[in-house]
Amino acid sequence: MNILIIGSGGREHTLAWKMAQSHQSSDIYIAPGNPGTAEFGINVPISVNNFKGLKALAIEKNIELIVVGPEEPLVNGIYDFFNEDPATASINVIGPSANAAQLEGSKAFSKHFMQRHQIPTAAYAEFTIENYEEGLIYIKAHPLPIVLKADGLAAGKGVIIAMTRQEALTSFKEMLQDKQFGEASSKVVIEQFLEGIEVSVFALTDGHHYQIIGHAKDYKRIGEGDTGLNTGGMGCVSPVPFMDAPFMQKVEATIIAPTIKGIKEEGLVYKGFVFFGLMNCGGNPYVIEYNCRLGDPETEVILPRLQTDLVSLLAATDNGTLEDVNIQYNDNAFATVMAVSGGYPGSYQKNIPITGIELAAALPEIHVFQAGTGFQENLIVTKGGRVLTVTSSGNTLKNAVINAQKALSNIQFEGMYFRKDIGYEFP
Repeated sequence: MNILIIGSGGREHTLAWKMAQSHQSSDIYIAPGNPGTAEFGINVPISVNNFKGLKALAIEKNIELIVVGPEEPLVNGIYDFFNEDPATASINVIGPSANAAQLEGSKAFSKHFMQRHQIPTAAYAEFTIENYEEGLIYIKAHPLPIVLKADGLAAGKGVIIAMTRQEALTSFKEMLQDKQFGEASSKVVIEQFLEGIEVSVFALTDGHHYQIIGHAKDYKRIGEGDTGLNTGGMGCVSPVPFMDAPFMQKVEATIIAPTIKGIKEEGLVYKGFVFFGLMNCGGNPYVIEYNCRLGDPETEVILPRLQTDLVSLLAATDNGTLEDVNIQYNDNAFATVMAVSGGYPGSYQKNIPITGIELAAALPEIHVFQAGTGFQENLIVTKGGRVLTVTSSGNTLKNAVINAQKALSNIQFEGMYFRKDIGYEFP
């Protein structure tokens, strides 16, 4: 079948690499893609929110399967756009409807959903400019630390963990009064701080049934030892040692199954990935957030570990056979290390030439997935803060990380930085 992948990051490079391995794949198109995706398909310069352009491409190229990578087109209703047109309604679009995508697009919506279906999550309250003064009183009485979240999409920057009362009050003012994140912070959710270890679980659903396709631990902080500013993710490991059978049974029984049941009961149209951002609090899982797509850089470890044919798995969401699919994993441990631009997550330079990608990728059991890269005068150059990831496997997580770091030592660009302690908690 002909496939369209929407997006341009490391997640989409990994999807293209994985889907190209399937005997069911014919032509793969990536819109807009990056230099890495071009190795496995045809890049098309159409932005992720240009729905009309994407539809024209899908019709012209006889696309049968569309995989939506980033969250913004999902929240903006790309599923509905294709589904409501008879010319494209038969295409299997992997992603929820706009209504269902509110699970990621609105923190308040997801909190209300979890409350309705008794899914464990942090206690919370929500505020707008209309009850701003009540919010100030709430913050002053709230135990520290305090978590403040912009309700809408804020490019991964809309969450503040305030360690002091003054920091919380300042952040609250910046979000609501100063409109720090525009419309995304017209409502602010204030949450109880959960003490524990953050992990992610990924499922695929057709809105009635589901399959767990992987789990991972992401490292968000820029500095080693989990210090410094939050980023979009500096690396990942999978499987996570403490996510054993008893813990995963709790996750499935108290979180995943009730979520899919809730989606069905509320009539939400959902055919795609569900990212469960969890906190392991003393062996009990709590939901921090839902995402309606695969995470990045989690995709770069869960898809290499997944041995089940991904295209067949996605097709099963459309033909009623999802519950019958046999999910298989590679027995090795997997780690990915992210190389970022100097200055990230603050300001950074772009268009810096990158060398050594081919050297690293030629090593055994190594995959280089490009994220913030582009072409300039036939050179691969930096285009984003998070530039690329190197993924490796090993018989232990420590060995997987060491292998990834060794491969990464072949890659160079001015200002390149990566954390050398990904997976530091695990042997």
